[in-house]
Amino acid sequence: MSADAFGEPVVATHGAADPSAPLVVLLHGRGSNEQEILSLAPHLPAGATYAAVRAPIAEGGGFAWFANRGIGRPVAASLEATMRWFRDWLDAVAPAGRPVVLVGFSGGAAFAGGLVLDDPARYAGAAILYGTLPFDAGVPVETSRLANLPVFVAQGDADPVIPRELLDRTWHYLHTTSGAPTVGRRDPGGHGITAPTLHRLAEWISDRLGHLAAHGAAPVGPPTDVAWATLPDAALPHRAGPPPQVAWDIPQQQLSQNAPPSLQEELFERVSALSGVNAAPSLISVPGARAFTLPSAHGPEDAFLVPHGREFAHLHPTYDGSLHLALPPEQAADLVAHGWGVPHPWAGTRLAAGFVMLFGPRTQDELETVLGVVATAHRRSSGTRP
Repeated sequence: MSADAFGEPVVATHGAADPSAPLVVLLHGRGSNEQEILSLAPHLPAGATYAAVRAPIAEGGGFAWFANRGIGRPVAASLEATMRWFRDWLDAVAPAGRPVVLVGFSGGAAFAGGLVLDDPARYAGAAILYGTLPFDAGVPVETSRLANLPVFVAQGDADPVIPRELLDRTWHYLHTTSGAPTVGRRDPGGHGITAPTLHRLAEWISDRLGHLAAHGAAPVGPPTDVAWATLPDAALPHRAGPPPQVAWDIPQQQLSQNAPPSLQEELFERVSALSGVNAAPSLISVPGARAFTLPSAHGPEDAFLVPHGREFAHLHPTYDGSLHLALPPEQAADLVAHGWGVPHPWAGTRLAAGFVMLFGPRTQDELETVLGVVATAHRRSSGTRP
């Protein structure tokens, strides 16, 4: 099926009439329509334009022809054509420079996921609500595909519509391999947007649009040719083995493969010895976390976890042993791609785009790599080019 066969999009709108205002696109699910999903808009932040797009294929009454089943080649072809149809409309209403956030429910979530996986740099964020990513539809799902692209994902623990294995695969990919700073929410209910989820979605959209207005967009997508002046050969090696488990909620914590306490103490002492560094209790982390501050530094604001306290990194308590630090967004993405950490869920929304968790070192060799990464954050916050 060609994109031309779908005809002109049917779109319902709400909110700002300014053609330069951020655009939030609402994509409905099976058995629904553009008017029903547009009813979410009055509960979402003012200042944006909300556009609800009617699904162009009648099957199931929504963007749902690939959402709840295995996906074969004919369906993948339909998805590709539908994405071209959507992009033709989007490029006309949101030319380059106008931020676009996708919000998809159920089958619309699968369509939104296909769009961002196909061209992550085109979008400023995506919300995947009670649905699955279209893993078998031919869209790329490699490591760090969605680096620096904030994502909100919500699921119901007792969802009777979307198969559990697809929900779990979506949840795991977004929180780990994708590289996306992901805010996740799980409800005890089924296949429907709850009031608490809608409230948290509204906060997330507000945070993302506010961050874009204040700081602009970080480069999105897999990093290439990233140089690390503080590491041998100016390159970050791959971390050996599978990644550790990390808490998906706040506070973000490393739950397995924790660094031996002796290496944690050596790490603390050696970072504390870097030029201008003071150690103090963290102003942002859990009790017992130790901050590294640069009281006299003049680096950019986004080089600090707590700008007013000049805290550029902190080491979590012994039961955890990981660090949080602020890196340039490209290096944060490279860190994730090489298995050394994960983005903070609030990176690019409430926190700097390069705010990452760096896993604690398991060996002396890993300690040297971790120190090299911290040295990059130290150089940047000191006002030295990383």
